[in-house]
Amino acid sequence: MKPTELRVALFSGNYNYVRDGANQALNLLVGYLLDKGVKVRVYSPTTETPAFPPTGDLVSVPSLPVPGGRDEYRFAKGIKEVLPDLEAFAPNIVHISAPEILCHRAVTWARENNIAAVASVHTRFETYPGYYKIGFVTPLLVRMLTRLYNRVDMLLPPGRGMVELLQSWGVTRPMRIWSRGVNHDRFNPGRRSLEWRRDLGIQDDEVAVAFLGRLVLEKGLDIFAEVVAELQRRGVKHRVLVIGKGPAQDWFAERVPDAVFAGFQAGDDLGRAVASMDVFFNPSLTESFGNVTLEAMAAGVPVVAARAVGPVGMVEENVSGVLVEPGPGAVGRYADAIQHYCEDHAARLAAGKAGHEIASAYVWDAINQKVLDAYLETIEWREK
Repeated sequence: MKPTELRVALFSGNYNYVRDGANQALNLLVGYLLDKGVKVRVYSPTTETPAFPPTGDLVSVPSLPVPGGRDEYRFAKGIKEVLPDLEAFAPNIVHISAPEILCHRAVTWARENNIAAVASVHTRFETYPGYYKIGFVTPLLVRMLTRLYNRVDMLLPPGRGMVELLQSWGVTRPMRIWSRGVNHDRFNPGRRSLEWRRDLGIQDDEVAVAFLGRLVLEKGLDIFAEVVAELQRRGVKHRVLVIGKGPAQDWFAERVPDAVFAGFQAGDDLGRAVASMDVFFNPSLTESFGNVTLEAMAAGVPVVAARAVGPVGMVEENVSGVLVEPGPGAVGRYADAIQHYCEDHAARLAAGKAGHEIASAYVWDAINQKVLDAYLETIEWREK
């Protein structure tokens, strides 16, 4: 089969109404597929105020706000309302990107109609309950995810760490790694701006320890705040720089009162903000890849992160950064790593340079070609 014969129905829980790493990757993928002549139709909940224009044809799926204080997100009611459009489009492969009702129903529809189905993995949803004091549902979520992923023909996890985790759950389907790329024109050391830092009140000789991402509890904001407090207790000179916004901003600001909040940044402004960091601190356990970690590396910034599935295989231990085992004692170990970079200028520069070199291999076109290859492989395998 040729790429021009592919008809891909892509199902997403959030294709463009709230900006995040997952939908940025999906939009870039769709753009690449369209350039290769692939027919693509996207099905996702939408809002009247999307964060950015969608790439490709987007079909709005009826949805409701997510309860529990997270109404910026929406969940689809199901697939019934868009079935006529889906059947008219007549896909020969279904791609799901989130373990939501819509995607479950899409896989069922694909199986009932003998159509190939693949699933990409973007977020460790099973880690979320622990941040909202309902951790008892985690085993149920893992069973649900395992069942869903064993119903598709192929999985597209973003890295080795996620492959190993899925296999440990009992997922037995074939897997092909769909990593993530980075915009090297936007994220590079040359974007660093001391003037921008000064405007925020950060002095040239201050080490900016930065958070980058949506300000939500599942990004490890509690651990970040505890580590900052430990650095202050030790008398380590630094300045906390927070790039992003989100529903937990007030909660976070109370716990890091001396932090500089730069707000939401996008485009080249984001590239400038990332390059203007000195240390990127990412204690989150929820990312299956961690686009922000790769962006920091590309910008020449050393990384201190949780030893979670995302950074494993991307951050080279004690070369481009430090990975810390989460759990008891992690706050002290994070503080040790950050203190080292705060106090050793040469080590900080060397780690940043190493990360920049590692990140240079992550190029979007080559990475998205892996998905196109996986589509063709899946259909060929099913036809045998």
